Amino acid sequence: MKIKIRKAKKRDFEEIFKLICELAEYEKLTPPDVKAKERLYKDAFGKKPLYYILVSEFRGRITGYVFYFFTYSSFLARKTLYLEDIYISQKQRKKGTGRLFMDELIRIARKEKCGRMEWCVLNWNKDAISFYNKLGAEPLNEWIYYRLIL
Repeated sequence: MKIKIRKAKKRDFEEIFKLICELAEYEKLTPPDVKAKERLYKDAFGKKPLYYILVSEFRGRITGYVFYFFTYSSFLARKTLYLEDIYISQKQRKKGTGRLFMDELIRIARKEKCGRMEWCVLNWNKDAISFYNKLGAEPLNEWIYYRLIL
């Protein structure tokens, strides 16, 4: 059996949400509450999606997900595919799922005529950093990410 990457469907959402909660635990964060869960669903599967979800399937089970959306680069004058989250269940890691996700995102970015892809990674997540380095991605050391909670 091989790993399959596909667009998420509405019926996948409960499994995706379980994985979101796993990611929150992994990153030592509070998982989304009930209201946030409702917004996640509406914002992905509504008439005008704010973000898109890919899932990985192995033996008929969802084993990972990717959230992405598009921003815009004023210097490139092109869209940027922004990878918000990539998460693969612990049991499914190191089997090629991450590479398949990234290959699909690259395909989507090229189809959408994006000038680049961007994402951020926690500085303690050495496995992810190593994976991104092997892909040929480069850290943007000169940029500092800021966050304003509203």
